[in-house]
Amino acid sequence: MNKWIAGARPKTLPAAIAPVAVASALAGNNFDPLLALLALLVSLSLQIGVNYANDYSDGIKGTDDNRIGPMRLVASGAASAHQVRNAAYMALGCGAVFGLILALQSSLWLLVIGALAIVAAWGYTGGKNPYGYFGFGELAVFVFFGLVATMGTYFAQTGALTWNSLIVAIPMGCLSCALLAINNIRDRAADELVGKRTLAVRLGDSSARIAFIALLLVAHISVLLLLQPWTLLTLLLLPMTFALIKQIHAGAIGADLIPLLGKTGKLQLRFAILLALGLLLS
Repeated sequence: MNKWIAGARPKTLPAAIAPVAVASALAGNNFDPLLALLALLVSLSLQIGVNYANDYSDGIKGTDDNRIGPMRLVASGAASAHQVRNAAYMALGCGAVFGLILALQSSLWLLVIGALAIVAAWGYTGGKNPYGYFGFGELAVFVFFGLVATMGTYFAQTGALTWNSLIVAIPMGCLSCALLAINNIRDRAADELVGKRTLAVRLGDSSARIAFIALLLVAHISVLLLLQPWTLLTLLLLPMTFALIKQIHAGAIGADLIPLLGKTGKLQLRFAILLALGLLLS
């Protein structure tokens, strides 16, 4: 069981939890605990599903053979490709079931969004032309784990989309992208060798680090657009943000970047908690 927990990559799960928490807080008096729970289950299922799908697809292509970082089930031989593929199917299938229930309880438009999210989850590294191999991974993460997860959760509970639901989706998307970006910076050299043209490979090491720093800063700056004093609680995390920026700017590479993935996940989760608290107090 431990290998499957490791394969699900728990350090990336804040990307699934954070947008649901923030959107639910923004919903205010329209908050519906059942719909929020269903949205969370959809988000977690898709995150775990995409992690297993990436493990499977990269594993059978040999992309993970010389990778530094968390254990890959297929590449390490801890599980067969067939088993990991089935785990991905199960997780994505659970996401589809929870999404169907959520849509029936709120809006059938969510079925379309959910179907696109599942296709995007598999297509990141799967299929003949995986978009993650061409540098579009961060864009997809921003859309689905930022805009869609946040605004979709808000829409499910309120039946509407607002300017503020878009604004709070921006930091959620940026911080989710930061999780992927730091992974891609760590794996840049290995990815380049096997022809995986991630954004980090396309930009080069220095520019990829600048992009990571920009994502963290934009997350903080975007909250100012809410014009709500209590949401400035997120500024309490600036020391943590600057500590991450300092380590990235100093040129940490390889295994030294592994702890920074966990710290980026913690930053996103704490950011979401403070932003949600600020929205509730406002």
